[in-house]
Amino acid sequence: MNGSDTAIEGASPAAELVGITRNPVPGGAICGTFDTRDGFHIRYARWDTTAERRIGTVCLFQGRTEFIEKYFETIGDLRRRGFAVATMDWRGQGGSSRLLRNRAKGHAENFAHFDDDVRRFMSGIVLPDCPPPYYCLAHSMGGHLVLRLAQTKVCWWDRMVLSAPMIDFANSEKRGSVIGAAAEALTLLGFGDSFIPGGKAQLWERAPFDGNPLTSDRLRYERAQDLLRAAPHLSIGAPTIGWVQAACTSIATLASTAFMDSIRVPTLMVAASNDQIVSNAAMERFASRVKNCRLIVISGARHEIVMERDQLREQFWAAFDAYVPGSTLLPRRLEQPEIAL
Repeated sequence: MNGSDTAIEGASPAAELVGITRNPVPGGAICGTFDTRDGFHIRYARWDTTAERRIGTVCLFQGRTEFIEKYFETIGDLRRRGFAVATMDWRGQGGSSRLLRNRAKGHAENFAHFDDDVRRFMSGIVLPDCPPPYYCLAHSMGGHLVLRLAQTKVCWWDRMVLSAPMIDFANSEKRGSVIGAAAEALTLLGFGDSFIPGGKAQLWERAPFDGNPLTSDRLRYERAQDLLRAAPHLSIGAPTIGWVQAACTSIATLASTAFMDSIRVPTLMVAASNDQIVSNAAMERFASRVKNCRLIVISGARHEIVMERDQLREQFWAAFDAYVPGSTLLPRRLEQPEIAL
């Protein structure tokens, strides 16, 4: 498998990164696409560090509905610390191939397809061109998906930092099994490609800031909306019934004792106390069972922790710096939380 590598100035339309005044493309971007085993195109981008020292590469994986451009600020934070950064858009969203004719549908048939995409990303893009050692930073659905690979015999990452990982959906204790059973039945009846009941083509990109479950930072919330207005092709809407069925199946896998006992990669989970998207209780259960897994909670944060207010983001980065070898918070060091290494 060979990736198609281009500097940003010469990128193909499918791979091109979109910048706006409030969110310019970080300099030095190399972007392109690679092909999946089943014929889809995955958009990726990578950057070298901007610091004098080189302390490895952070592989950055986003959540559902997200895209590379939304993380330009985070990419800059990592590069200033001495990391190269490599990232990709998940199949079915961002600048990667969509899985259905209706591009607005957030679809998946089996989360195992994501596993293979990450393996190709690591073997074809990261390992040949990015400096070791390798670390992983993943958010929400991205955190779920990288955990699926943390129990394999060969894992690339020395440590993982997971922001609000989707171990389970919020309030799943009350209705999780019912949702999973209903999604499975509807998928078997041929409704897997349909939006979930009440699902729409557009979600938060046009929703007002007040009362949103993602972040308490108005400027970062509106910046992400501005990005989608400038590049609507990056947007997706609600998930399909098939996505929910695939997610519920994978959530059950992660919850199994055999799976949790098989994870070997040291992992830090950072939860948001005001999360309405994923279950903090599920994270607590997971972290208490898995060896070398630690959980901290940032009080006052909503789901998208790295898109939060500065005082909350600083707590996240202090935890990151305390956990990842060689990382340093710049330009000033905050008092770091105690994290067992």
